Amino acid sequence: MKQENPKSLTALNRLIAAAEPMVEGGTRAVLGEGPLHPDLALVGEQPGDQEDLQGRPFVGPAGTLLNRAMAEAGIDRSEVYVTNAVKHFKFEPRGKRRLHARPNAGEVKRYRGWLEKELNFVQPKLVVAMGATAVLALEGKAIPVLKNRGAHLFPGHAGFITVHPSSLLRAPDDAARRTGFAAFVADLKAAKKLATSHRKAA
Repeated sequence: MKQENPKSLTALNRLIAAAEPMVEGGTRAVLGEGPLHPDLALVGEQPGDQEDLQGRPFVGPAGTLLNRAMAEAGIDRSEVYVTNAVKHFKFEPRGKRRLHARPNAGEVKRYRGWLEKELNFVQPKLVVAMGATAVLALEGKAIPVLKNRGAHLFPGHAGFITVHPSSLLRAPDDAARRTGFAAFVADLKAAKKLATSHRKAA
């Protein structure tokens, strides 16, 4: 990350958009979106194929599932800030397809400064880390998602750890998908309640 010191989220986003991708295959930055000072900020891994094409976070299959889960949890997406730990789509070409490639720890670390600045500008009441890459980016080290699922204090942020919605798409059968989805909705409800308690305490 360059040493520029942006003074606003707009300035930071200009810096991110102009920067070269720090992962293989990345074409353009996909910036976070949502209001400042929200109750919740949701952090995922990285943009996928559709996110890269459309330039918006969580608009592909995982985003569709996330939207459905938020609706069931009583969360309005327009009131939530949504972003990713890594700002570019890391992929491997397979013919005409672009296959998602998980960012490694070094790549996550290179993007971490941007995420920290972004969240400092957004100032959410609670940061929800969805999946291992988001946890790594927010915690600064790898910790198991399932063992630490639930409320968690990240450096500088009250947080909550849950799975990434894409993991539900990879469930082995319908029963596992239903169980996983219900648990994910329960996590979002718990995060919403926790964020509300932080808002009242502020």
